[in-house]
Amino acid sequence: MPTPTPPPMGPATTSYRDLLRNREFTGLYASFTLTVAASTLSGFALGTLVNDQTHSPFLTAVSMYGAAFAAVLGALTLMSVADGRRPRRIIVVLQCLSLAGVAAQAVPGLPLGARFGLLLLLGFFQSLGTGARMGLLAEVVPLTAYALARSLMNITSGGMSILGYAIGAVLLRHLTPRDVFLVSALLTVVGLAVVAATVREHSIRPTRRPGLRRTWTTNVALFSHSGQRALLLNLWVPNGLIVGCEALFISYSPQHAGTLLAAGSAGMLLGDLTVGRLLTGAQRRRWAFALRLLLAAPYLLFAIHPPLLLAAAAVFAASAGFAATLPLQEQLLELTPDPVRGQVQGVESAGRMTWQGIGAAIAGGLAQHLTPGATMTVVAAVSVAVTAASRPYVVRARVVQVKEAGA
Repeated sequence: MPTPTPPPMGPATTSYRDLLRNREFTGLYASFTLTVAASTLSGFALGTLVNDQTHSPFLTAVSMYGAAFAAVLGALTLMSVADGRRPRRIIVVLQCLSLAGVAAQAVPGLPLGARFGLLLLLGFFQSLGTGARMGLLAEVVPLTAYALARSLMNITSGGMSILGYAIGAVLLRHLTPRDVFLVSALLTVVGLAVVAATVREHSIRPTRRPGLRRTWTTNVALFSHSGQRALLLNLWVPNGLIVGCEALFISYSPQHAGTLLAAGSAGMLLGDLTVGRLLTGAQRRRWAFALRLLLAAPYLLFAIHPPLLLAAAAVFAASAGFAATLPLQEQLLELTPDPVRGQVQGVESAGRMTWQGIGAAIAGGLAQHLTPGATMTVVAAVSVAVTAASRPYVVRARVVQVKEAGA
């Protein structure tokens, strides 16, 4: 059983500015930002193209968010590549594969079946890339700055998604979807160049070859401990169910869905800034449970169909609760030995993305039989119940090592 090696502490990192003085972190951060922008533009272009060709809301939604379902395939099969001996090379190779997939979407006359196949491949490569990137992140910043770094990346991810959709809408007024795919490919190239130029190789990785067996062995060890299962459960299920509530905004109030979505984005931004930047690690731990309750409780108001101002305030407050992921991610990282950090972080990210899709599907299915407001109330209540029921396991979580494959 490997003994974790503490990451280099270096000087105290207490602000985003301190983080950005770290050349390797800046490179990872810039590459991550460009990757999110490229993925958002590509998804928007594909959704527009599919809608124009099929006029099917279901196929359009799948084309925009289907890559999230492919993320779980990466977690179950080859996520161990995230902990290879040469993480920089792994990221570069995966970026190259993503570039090839995005560029292939720009091929004129490509059948829809081929486009959806490429979408799944891109989701697969992106999930592995996320694992490798998060594993490397834990090595290039001090452990005490990990939550701060994840906070900045979470803020950037949300902001770039919103900005990417806005820019995509503008671009598609003047360009074809094929042209937007090419813009996305260009952003991917720049992100690839940034990683290659700024990130160095790290040598603490295991010597064994990654593969399906090692992925499964590490995953089995990860899920065999009740505390770690509880952390993953709280990172995945409550968040995914509340994303399901957000997926009903258009059905709930078509005229004001934009206001509700904007309120949610603003609340998420404030939550990540406050929890990641202003609270200490101990304070984040103390507030974690309250934040997880805050994530869902305000949606109970939708049972009475509140006025727009109150509804927007509820969504704003609830979305601040998404910041509960930061202390949970910190705790999960502390339970994880160095050699499998990339895989565990990749599994966490892939599971969270997949549960967002599952949450949207659950909420959408219930809304076929209930009103959107009633559905949001039911889903939020389930989220609260999951958070409350799993709290004792989170509290009792002990520092155990996730077994390395073959150990």
